[in-house]
Amino acid sequence: MARRGLSHARGRAYVRGAKREMSKLPLSPLGSWRPGRTAPVAGSAALRDALSRLEKDLRLVDLDGQLGAASGGELRLGARRSADSYPLLGFAPPLLPEQLGSSDFRAEHGAELAVVGGAMANGIASEELVEALAGAGMLAFFGAAGCSLPRIEAAIRRLKGSLGTAPWGMNLIHSPGEPEMEAATVELYLKHGVSVVSASAYIDLTPSVVRYRVTGLKRDAGGRVVAPNKILAKVARTEVARRFLAPPPKAILDGLLADGLISASEAELASEIPMAEDITAEADSGGHTDNRPLVVLLPELLALRDKVSADQGYSQPPRVGAAGGISTPASTAAAFAMGAAYVVLGSVLQACIESGSSDTVRQMLAQAAAADVTMAPAADMFELGVELQVLSKGTLFPVRARKLYQLYREYPSLEALPESARAELEKKVFQRPLEVVWADCESYWSDRDLSQIERAASDPKHKMALVFRSYLGQSSRWANDGVPERRMDYQVWSGPSMGAFNDWARGSFLEVPEHRSAVVVVHNLMAGAALRARAGALQVQGLDFEPQMLRWEPLEAEPLAALYKRWEQSGAEEAVAFDAEV
Repeated sequence: MARRGLSHARGRAYVRGAKREMSKLPLSPLGSWRPGRTAPVAGSAALRDALSRLEKDLRLVDLDGQLGAASGGELRLGARRSADSYPLLGFAPPLLPEQLGSSDFRAEHGAELAVVGGAMANGIASEELVEALAGAGMLAFFGAAGCSLPRIEAAIRRLKGSLGTAPWGMNLIHSPGEPEMEAATVELYLKHGVSVVSASAYIDLTPSVVRYRVTGLKRDAGGRVVAPNKILAKVARTEVARRFLAPPPKAILDGLLADGLISASEAELASEIPMAEDITAEADSGGHTDNRPLVVLLPELLALRDKVSADQGYSQPPRVGAAGGISTPASTAAAFAMGAAYVVLGSVLQACIESGSSDTVRQMLAQAAAADVTMAPAADMFELGVELQVLSKGTLFPVRARKLYQLYREYPSLEALPESARAELEKKVFQRPLEVVWADCESYWSDRDLSQIERAASDPKHKMALVFRSYLGQSSRWANDGVPERRMDYQVWSGPSMGAFNDWARGSFLEVPEHRSAVVVVHNLMAGAALRARAGALQVQGLDFEPQMLRWEPLEAEPLAALYKRWEQSGAEEAVAFDAEV
């Protein structure tokens, strides 16, 4: 049977606004569509409107050589076309932001969206940021790394009081140089019943993170092991991922049992569960990162998860999420398309008004391009040569931090530094004598970890490391506090995703830093990702769209909230007949 305006040849239809390029081979129809009370409409505006109405199924038909958007009526897939019907060229079901990612992840954490607010250190992921995201149904973590124990405890008390059962958690960072601090942080989390942590920067498992995971293990009525303490582990390497995917190591369990920190029952049950229910593939992110490409890392970890789960016989395999480089509707949709159970946002949330950063930092981030980032030594793993990704535009921190590490590698002590190098450090970097810097270090570590001072007394190299680390540690706090006289020393953690976000936001209200509210940013990203995903379903049916038709224009808070409310209230309004020819 001849089709209206098209040949039988199978090929690809190009959506150039409303017309397809007839020089291209057209599509074979998927079926037919018979109109009801509403006639199909052609034109760019109609197609764009139909694509963006995420709560409705999308039907594209052939209108005399043009693509038309159809609604209502009767749709039959695979059916022969009758005289009163149109060839069906494309079909996509409703797809709302809340449907992206893993439904199991959302159910497990009591979240409405498969989005996680990353635990940016030094309270950059602030109480205000966590409250905003968790209050809108997203799992969010307070950035406890680098904070004192009283500061961490104050954050826990506030969030428990303000959020109740909303999805939130705390950061737990690997501290190879401060195991006592890591242990004390876990003690605090267990004391206050913090039920989920974001484990970050781990190279290997420690007794503290294992203790957190296995404390409180028990069996339910059905015999399943129930773990009250959940872990989302950020990893960039398969060897680290494997440790979190496997059950807790027996050697560590035996040590904890011998020290009386876990029970015999908890140690026994630990062999049946993975260290983490959720593994986050941390790609090219701000802060600690291995600069891995997400398109390589995520599939790699998904495959590893499948293998380990099969070997261990898990009834519920761990989920794998994605972090790093996610800051636009396109990158968000791409992560979900690759199989991410959830996405983690960091840099773009640091630029939001609720973050613990200063207004000056938010201005700097809003002006950043994708190439305005570099690697610099990390304060917490300085001696190991570990680096993190920071903003390079508008600050001298990366240059000065690298100089400190170079001097640390070349000289055995502060006293061995050449006079010219010492003078430059005192004038430009520390802006005071090194003796005064060391006195401040002694005061700081006396309250935090006295063993560091004791070690420095017999190890001049360690003393030099503590002095140099003090600059690295304070530089991020100067940035957070917006200290004007240290403007050129700001350490701002950021990945290239920040520049991508700025490109997407340019020309919209989100271009202005003061308008970047976390919930508005995330809701726009997820709505745009759902739009992209719908277009992707049509692309595999042979339909291509011009870029402007796929762009989600950021909506301000009020119309965006109204749109999400409409989606929440939407239901199956139209019946679809899925008949197939036999």
